[in-house]
Amino acid sequence: MKNTRGTLKSVLKYIGRYKWLAFLSFVMAGVTVALTLYAPYLAGLAIDQITLEGVNFGRIVPVLVKIAACVALTALIQWVMNVVNNRVTFNVVRDLREAALKKISELPLAYIDSHPHGEIVSRVIADADAFADGLLMGFTQLFTGVLTILGTLGVMFARQAAIAVVVVVVTPLSLFVAKFIAQRTHDMFVKQSETRGEMTAYIDEMIGNARVVKAYGREERSLKEFDGINARLEKCSLRAIFFSSLTNPCTRFVNSVVYAGVALTGGLAAIGGGMTVGLLTSFLSYANQYTKPFNEISGVVTELQNAIACAARLLELIHEPAQSPDPADAAVLSGVQGAVECEDVAFSYSKDRPLIEHFNLSVRPGQRVAIVGPTGCGKTTLINLLMRFYDVDSGAIRVEGEDVRRVTRRSLRASYGMVLQETWLKAGTIRENIVMGKPDATDEEVIAAAKASHAHSFIRRLPDGYDTVIGEDGGMLSQGQKQLLCITRVMLCLPPMLILDEATSSIDTRTELRIQSAFARMMQGRTSFIVAHRLSTIRNADVILVMRDGHIVEQGSHEALLAQNGFYRQLYDAAR
Repeated sequence: MKNTRGTLKSVLKYIGRYKWLAFLSFVMAGVTVALTLYAPYLAGLAIDQITLEGVNFGRIVPVLVKIAACVALTALIQWVMNVVNNRVTFNVVRDLREAALKKISELPLAYIDSHPHGEIVSRVIADADAFADGLLMGFTQLFTGVLTILGTLGVMFARQAAIAVVVVVVTPLSLFVAKFIAQRTHDMFVKQSETRGEMTAYIDEMIGNARVVKAYGREERSLKEFDGINARLEKCSLRAIFFSSLTNPCTRFVNSVVYAGVALTGGLAAIGGGMTVGLLTSFLSYANQYTKPFNEISGVVTELQNAIACAARLLELIHEPAQSPDPADAAVLSGVQGAVECEDVAFSYSKDRPLIEHFNLSVRPGQRVAIVGPTGCGKTTLINLLMRFYDVDSGAIRVEGEDVRRVTRRSLRASYGMVLQETWLKAGTIRENIVMGKPDATDEEVIAAAKASHAHSFIRRLPDGYDTVIGEDGGMLSQGQKQLLCITRVMLCLPPMLILDEATSSIDTRTELRIQSAFARMMQGRTSFIVAHRLSTIRNADVILVMRDGHIVEQGSHEALLAQNGFYRQLYDAAR
């Protein structure tokens, strides 16, 4: 219940941005209710004219004209109210999605790495849509329904209090039924939303890794795992829908009892002369109008349970702690020469599993530093720390003598150029992908960078050259071509420091030799960190760091390390 209140409070804050539109909707709901209450009163007058004085069109027609005007005006106001409600609802959902996407860009990589991407997508897309449906229904029916109930009761008490008392006595039963079912469906809708997120994450994973699934013949097993999730979603959904669907028939039964009570007491009063036939007709219309919102509100409450559950998941993402902001007095790195120092650095992804401990390193400007070691020794982790994708647990990493935690992330990352083994390209043109780090680059600069990376020849053969549109993650380009584009991206920026994580792993030997020479020119005078698995590619490095279990166990040149006959020698001999 506390979480539900917190969710509602947060949602109301977003609705508060459009309080004037919400107020306008409330006013129009009030006018609509007043008109719908006035129409039965006019109908009662018309019937009394007939029963008391006979058919007199001179008196009846003006009343019928008023009824028609009420109906037309009510329809017009309801249309405008629906437009306003739609605007408020989708503005709120747009703001929530923008806040969620902004928060995703601010979240630490630890959160992104520890949560399935499809589950995050489900929160921003599916949960936001479900919340929009519930919120729109709340605006459209809740305001009008509540005002109709209050207005109808007021009119009935003013005109015939005894019949109104009958209505009030039976009403709590309807409210109790709706509340009883709503309380028990909330947890079911939460479970449904969570399982739907799990399904989205699984589908995203299977589509993103379709080649691996097919290569290892896991289609049937993947389908069985999907069927398991789908069956759990079916069970959750059926339970939630079944129990929530009980609300409407139960409240309809109670409302029918209300109508019957009004008809019975009103009929007896009319027979005894306590009220006219026209007034009885009006009261029967009021009884219908009074009970109808209970049916609608019961459906709204059920839908709102689902909407609140979905909003809670979306707001949970929005309220996740962002990565620590840059200090107010953070320095902006400029004129970087490439001096990097790691002093007694310790880091682990999980506190109970130490990874890097007492790590020390000093790199002079322009040095080429190769990092080698077995899988899981901390090579990629070191890169994450240099780029400040993760912060060190203790110790310090300094660039040009500045602790990286005391400089802006943007200026730090702008000082590095990265080419990773895993390529990433966005949907767009070849040129848009190349100029990602330098949007104002000229065509001549783009072509020069592509020639330097030996990507120009294959780009020129594409249908539209540099204007060729590629799909997400490179579309139909080969892995080698995608890696060449990533290399071109760095060639264009030429930052003062480079990080190359097995940058030529997907390129043929002939092209690799050309790119190695291009890299040699690019690295001239620039501090470079080269993560390598093939030791033959790092022979010319100034310093080779041999890592093992998060520690530097050896360092030196290629020849010096071979002469030591240590761990590096074992790695080198094993790779031959």
